Amino acid sequence: MDINQPVFELPVTVYYEDTDIGGLAYHANYLKYFERCRSEWLTHIGVSQTSLKEQNTIFVVRHVEIDFLQGARLEDRLIVKATVAKAQKASVTFCQEIVNHDGDILCKAMVKVACIDSEKMKPIAFPQNIIMELTQSDR
Repeated sequence: MDINQPVFELPVTVYYEDTDIGGLAYHANYLKYFERCRSEWLTHIGVSQTSLKEQNTIFVVRHVEIDFLQGARLEDRLIVKATVAKAQKASVTFCQEIVNHDGDILCKAMVKVACIDSEKMKPIAFPQNIIMELTQSDR
């Protein structure tokens, strides 16, 4: 992660519902944890996705690159992190990590989120005020 950019952190606990037959967090749940972190970050900076939707503006995941490095287990307490890696006209790419209580990286991802008009389903400019808040505000 780029330490020059603000990093948002969200604590997450692995529950029984999150695990697979082997007792590890099911791989698809890491994507859910990453999504929760990005959504909570927006809420933290005062952005309501419901209000944006009323203005026909929504965010959609366009691309994900993910590396699973270690497994999380039932009752593990994790920290999900997010920072802005790159901001473009109609998208923001987030660098995200999930770490355990020892600070070991369990999973890392690059997630490109596009901003689109929800009626036309076409890309539109990412709101600059949101980009500024994500890249300049304190966490």
